[in-house]
Amino acid sequence: MGQCYGKTIPTVRDSDGTTITSVAGDADHPLPATPVNNVPSVKNTPARSSANSPWPSPYPHGVVAGVTPSPARSTPRRFFKRPFPPPSPAKHIKASLARRFGHAKPPTEGPIPEDGTAEPDQSLDKNFGYNKNFGAKYELGKEIGRGHFGHTCHAKGKKGDLKDLPLAVKIISKAKMTTAISIEDVRREVKILKALSCHKHLVKFHDACEDANNVYIVMELCEGGELLDRILSRGGKYSEDDAKLIVVQILSVVAFCHLQGVVHRDLKPENFLFTSRNEDADMKLIDFGLSDFIRPDERLNDIVGSAYYVAPEVLHRSYSLEADIWSIGVITYILLCGSRPFWARTESGIFRAVLRADPNFEDLPWPSVSPEAKDFVKRLLNKDYRKRMTAAQALTHPWLRSESHPIPLDILVYKLVKSYLHATPLKRAALKALSKALTEDELVYLRAQFMLMEPSKDGRVSLENFKMALIGNATDAMKESRVPDILNAMATLSYRKLDFEEFCAAAISTYQLEALEGWEQIASVAFEHFEREGNRPISVEELARELNVGPTAHSILRDWIRSDGKLSLLGYTKFLHGVTLRSAHMRHH
Repeated sequence: MGQCYGKTIPTVRDSDGTTITSVAGDADHPLPATPVNNVPSVKNTPARSSANSPWPSPYPHGVVAGVTPSPARSTPRRFFKRPFPPPSPAKHIKASLARRFGHAKPPTEGPIPEDGTAEPDQSLDKNFGYNKNFGAKYELGKEIGRGHFGHTCHAKGKKGDLKDLPLAVKIISKAKMTTAISIEDVRREVKILKALSCHKHLVKFHDACEDANNVYIVMELCEGGELLDRILSRGGKYSEDDAKLIVVQILSVVAFCHLQGVVHRDLKPENFLFTSRNEDADMKLIDFGLSDFIRPDERLNDIVGSAYYVAPEVLHRSYSLEADIWSIGVITYILLCGSRPFWARTESGIFRAVLRADPNFEDLPWPSVSPEAKDFVKRLLNKDYRKRMTAAQALTHPWLRSESHPIPLDILVYKLVKSYLHATPLKRAALKALSKALTEDELVYLRAQFMLMEPSKDGRVSLENFKMALIGNATDAMKESRVPDILNAMATLSYRKLDFEEFCAAAISTYQLEALEGWEQIASVAFEHFEREGNRPISVEELARELNVGPTAHSILRDWIRSDGKLSLLGYTKFLHGVTLRSAHMRHH
């Protein structure tokens, strides 16, 4: 494929003795998506948190070395110019996969035959409560796609509003639903599609039906093909201007999903379809089979997705909405240069690259790519998920600012404001000083979010403003993921209001600012404000209480305090950042 090239990463030896050479892209292997498997979901597993931070530590206990092929469909074999051995599965995940699929051996790559040999568990309730008159309402046509769970066909309506309308029907065999988990996966996919299909860039859901053998999910037909096909038809990459149009659509729909408390978990070019063959056709997000509802304070730990697009924290088994942002970063990298940022010949090699390697921004065509575009990609592909932009923030990035698109409400604002309201007076003073050092690039996003709250005539916002902003964007998915529950933790706003200046202090993330090239300058200016307005003498013991750490941390904290008893610049920046992983073991429990 033209424009595809790669940078070799040092050769390493896999656990089974296989020699692996990872590369960032390869001219002879254009963009195959190697899927990662479903394993049983174990939710409510929060990682260790930093004091007064909406994010837990990015490195919880336990790292997975690799995973097996997924039920998610993989890139068709036709895209390979030179075949190579399929990715080797990680053996220790096989048992987990069997529990999900209900048979002893995990499925191999490729479609599952319709006459699968798995014996159904007769005790499982496979009655979904959907319409049972599929044959009377729809006429099936030819097959247009096939995956591990079933296949998708052309169809058209026989009656009502859908009469003669071309449709797509995803057919999921009940014989494959051999565990309670697999049944719940189908229920959740339908529930998510039904709740979210109002968005312009999300495939429209029409109906769900069932009979004794199958579940039928009826959706709009997107006849323009996959984003992956268009990338390949353009010789492997897009121009920056064309890439922007694609990325804005992706960010728009993902920001909507995230506000509703839905994480997609399998964002990749194959899961974006164009509505028609026209060059300016709209793009739609499809395939919510691996998606899940997630509460604002929740972490997921089941490993799903596609290997080339999987985020580091997914492999660490503790992740949230930010995992989707990483996947968007991978897609944007591919759009701009035609190669993958992380590549290897085995899944374990890919995961090793994701965890350890940095994307290559040195080789062609990156020298000719704008600095804004490179900064955009780097801020999505930060291995520390706390430092990544959200989808709503990314839409205000300088690279995309020239595009005319609305800025959606961001659930991160609610998380940060909640933490601010529960912070100590010293921490709030430190954040207020930091907000006064923000550049216009950061203020664009904060101004947009503040206006979405529809401040009162006095230019301030209260809890009611936050509540009404959420209600104005609510769907059934938002209720399912209990997003509005975050308002309960913001109850103190019932008795006070935030002006724009304090809103900025409450809604900024130190972690995200630390990822900026100009962070040192921002911190220096902020400290000058802090010196004038908030810095005061503080003892080591009081600072330890502020940070929720024990006496063993005192020797470290002493270095943060000047001879006059006040925080130094180092102490100020460390205090803003909060407790790091190294000192997490010293915290009070």
